[in-house]
Amino acid sequence: MSGNNNINAYVLGVGMTKFIKPRGLREYPEMGYEAGIKAMLDAQINYDDVEHGVACFAYGDSTSGQRIFYQFGMTAIPIVNTANACATGSVGLYLARTLVKSGNADCVLVVGVEKMKPGSLKSVWDDRPSSSGVFKAKMSEVSGLDPNSPLTAQYFGNAGREYMEKYGATADDFAEIGRISHEHSQRNPYAQFRKEYTLQEIKDSPNIFAPLTKLQCSPTSDGAAAAVIVSQRFLDARSHLASQAVLMAGQAFKTDPPQTFHTSAIQLVGYDMAQRAARAALKEAGVKATDVRVCELHDCFSTNELVTLDALEFCPPGKAHEMVRRGDITYGGRMVINPSGGLISKGHPIGATGLAQCAELTWQLRGWANNRLVENTAVALQHNLGLGGAVVINVYKRADGKKTNAKVSNEEIAKVSWLGYNPAVEARGISEADADRVRSKKNRNDFALADTTERLRTQARL
Repeated sequence: MSGNNNINAYVLGVGMTKFIKPRGLREYPEMGYEAGIKAMLDAQINYDDVEHGVACFAYGDSTSGQRIFYQFGMTAIPIVNTANACATGSVGLYLARTLVKSGNADCVLVVGVEKMKPGSLKSVWDDRPSSSGVFKAKMSEVSGLDPNSPLTAQYFGNAGREYMEKYGATADDFAEIGRISHEHSQRNPYAQFRKEYTLQEIKDSPNIFAPLTKLQCSPTSDGAAAAVIVSQRFLDARSHLASQAVLMAGQAFKTDPPQTFHTSAIQLVGYDMAQRAARAALKEAGVKATDVRVCELHDCFSTNELVTLDALEFCPPGKAHEMVRRGDITYGGRMVINPSGGLISKGHPIGATGLAQCAELTWQLRGWANNRLVENTAVALQHNLGLGGAVVINVYKRADGKKTNAKVSNEEIAKVSWLGYNPAVEARGISEADADRVRSKKNRNDFALADTTERLRTQARL
């Protein structure tokens, strides 16, 4: 649990780029710049209001955050660069909320970004022990190693196999999760993949590591996302924005306990730490797992989604596959998991993933996600996992304490938003006028922009 006082922390603004295949089409400074500009426009602030910056990325030089943030202004604020595997973006949210709740900042900008290489994840450090080397050693001991399959698929595929053996799940249950993820992503304009597949097509896609096929695995991606986190005092001074503010009602950041290195493939991929974090975050928020109507869950693989449904206690122990079979993870069921399409279909630029989850849930609670809205929602939960390990759970509520019972029309949003459109249902770029509105008025430095403006102009013409 972060914070030891009663200062509330709110998500006031969010922004994203489209998530795309890693083909070298975009560079991290312009992606981070676009996402940050959008988040500040959404929050209706200027960079001079920002008192602390947090940059989130897994692949990049140590001060890549400064390279991004200096484009907004050189205001001399602290900028923290952080990496915690696939949980990196949500660790940024953890730092931001902690800063706000401790009274050390009233406004924090968090930017998550990743430029990745095609293919399965690989370490760039080959001259030193791997940070996850002991995990690989334990997996080899518990489940064996397949030299012909991606390592990450083996971790989570083995967890799925164990769940099948213990509780009676089948390969079709995992494939159904993949089908649902791809169906959801059709309505997300930021998603890397926006095509619907039949269950049979999911099952017939290339085998990666049984029971996982290609369409049940998250792809490598390029992209960025950002969020503006503010205090109660900051929000009170802008009361006209109260209807779009989302309360960070509960939060927990956990790492691995001793059970991780026992003899369970399920424990090895973070089951226990996810369960502990969820219980702590829900307790802080004063709600139960049964109160959650919408969840952005770290479905790096369909097997991890099923195992995590159990860890988050959305179902009785060992019954996650029954939840999937009843349709209780999609529209018309008990709750909706990953209305964004999740990592499987939206994409997984590592440093941006946690911020993208935050953006989706913020739009859901505002009622802005009107082409995919989960109605009657009072509580939303975010789960972001990093193998090796870290997990962050965020529990969100509307600032006004109400449920999201109605969609807000695109026309209404366009009238009040500095973006001039509904960013939940339309993915646009940014203009120079957009940037000028929120970049520092006192300490902007055009030299720090380098070629970002021209690159954005070129991309807008494509």
